[in-house]
Amino acid sequence: MRLIILLAGCLGFIAVPRLIGPPAPSAEVQSAISYFRVESRTFAASCTTLRQCLAALRSNDPHTLATARQALINCRNHYKKIEPFLEYFFRSSATIYNRPPKFEAEDGNMEYQSPVGLQLIESLLYEPRPDRQQLLAQARAVESSAADLPALLYDLKADDRQLLASLRVELIRIMALDITGYEAPSLKSGIRESAEALQSISCQLQPYLRPGEPVSDSLHSLLDKAIAITSRNRNFDAFDRLTFLTTAAVPLQRQLRLFIRERDLQLSIGNVLNDDAPDLFSPDALLPDRFPGADATGDTALGKKLFSDPSLSGTGHKSCASCHNPDKGFTDHLPLSVALDGHHLLDRNAPTLLYSAFQYNQFWDGRVHTLEQQIRTVLHDPREMGADTESLRQKTGLETGRIVAAIAAYVRTLHPMNSAFDKYMEGNPAALNAREKRGANLFMGKAQCATCHFIPLFNGLIPPDYALTEFEVLGTTSTDRLDDPHLSKDPGRYTLYPFPFFKGAFKTPTVRNAALTGPYMHNGAFRDLNRLMDFYNKGGGAGLGLPVPDQTLPTSPLHLSPGEIGDIILFIGALTDSLPKKS
Repeated sequence: MRLIILLAGCLGFIAVPRLIGPPAPSAEVQSAISYFRVESRTFAASCTTLRQCLAALRSNDPHTLATARQALINCRNHYKKIEPFLEYFFRSSATIYNRPPKFEAEDGNMEYQSPVGLQLIESLLYEPRPDRQQLLAQARAVESSAADLPALLYDLKADDRQLLASLRVELIRIMALDITGYEAPSLKSGIRESAEALQSISCQLQPYLRPGEPVSDSLHSLLDKAIAITSRNRNFDAFDRLTFLTTAAVPLQRQLRLFIRERDLQLSIGNVLNDDAPDLFSPDALLPDRFPGADATGDTALGKKLFSDPSLSGTGHKSCASCHNPDKGFTDHLPLSVALDGHHLLDRNAPTLLYSAFQYNQFWDGRVHTLEQQIRTVLHDPREMGADTESLRQKTGLETGRIVAAIAAYVRTLHPMNSAFDKYMEGNPAALNAREKRGANLFMGKAQCATCHFIPLFNGLIPPDYALTEFEVLGTTSTDRLDDPHLSKDPGRYTLYPFPFFKGAFKTPTVRNAALTGPYMHNGAFRDLNRLMDFYNKGGGAGLGLPVPDQTLPTSPLHLSPGEIGDIILFIGALTDSLPKKS
């Protein structure tokens, strides 16, 4: 609020004070606010119905369980109508409704957030014996909060750029989360939810459209097409995600971006998302220079040379390429890498360096944040490279800092994005064969792979803003003999942050080039993708009957047939890039 006083001494008066505030929201924004106000009340009513159905739940009555699950589906559908507006303008308030059903803790912070909301209710409803009291506690919390949703609108400051940005973010959420079943893996309601979210986008976008204008008409047509596809094909396992993405969602994303630019209403939608990229599958959709440490400067050509230079090691016999060989997908194809002495083994498998620039944490346990920190750690580790600052200076004539910066700069270039899948998404329908297409749809659907390996990088960067690297507890076994399973003893992230829910937690790696980078998992326990898929198909460690109380991987079997597993593996092969060879 500003108080403006106009003084005019020569005329001998003081003007009446005038209150100047921000301009009133546009008619389009006011329409979106009205839409949110109406739909939030409907959502609140569905929360009440859900609570009532959970109160009626009886452990020995399958009908009450089915009724409760259907009430949850209806509640989630109504939530999707308000999601674009709520998640963008009131993000902190939205966390109570749709937070993932697992504990979350920030690095270096001993405080953590407990699971809460609709996703947790879904998880509880699919336990062998649902806990009615725990379910009711969650339902009451959601219901109470939902009743106050209209109050959030008091004194809201919103403009056209923000509203349109919220719709762009929601479209990414639909493409990367909703159609994969990330938020409701057991209900399998993601396709219907996608339709509701798309309908919400359409309702909020309609006031901006001008009939007869080519861009508006095209946008309207693509929205109708996307809604129609998700409305008439609600079978989650059978839904053709590739067709939806290539014929509707991706063209819609491109057109919405063009529409906003033509009206000069652009607003950045995330730190790492490239607003100049046409769509989410463009090679430059995510910006590697926005990740931790990327503001450092290093000589890429020098880094590529140093990467294969054994003089960096204390013995003069080992280079970065010894464990991260470009000819082997920047791995060494060993379960555990060989230590510097040439006899002992290191504790963990050497992961690929491909796409490692697109992470907020490095190493399997995420103990450092930048590539520079990772490289420096490996250089000075007596079991890995065993180098010291003075010997590096003497052998290379370079300071350690320059060496580290150069190698990091080179590693940041290792994101080709030129696989057959990328070519298919660029518009070449012949780039994938029929089995690879089936595998892609299974990967993003029934097999639930894309609920941890998110598009477009197929790693643990969580959409829609890609601002967090995910860690998962899979109950990884010590070997791939699943007929006699034993848990891996590696505590993973628990060593850094001693929360019980971090026992056995490891960073989610990229699946890109996985056909080249076996064996798999932090301990290299799985010799090939068939054995690895068998582990996932059985529900991870807990699904095998092992004690993994905080497993984040769904424990129920996926019921994938051998043919379906084969198709998924063929699709993973289609994520193989044309890679640079070792110098």
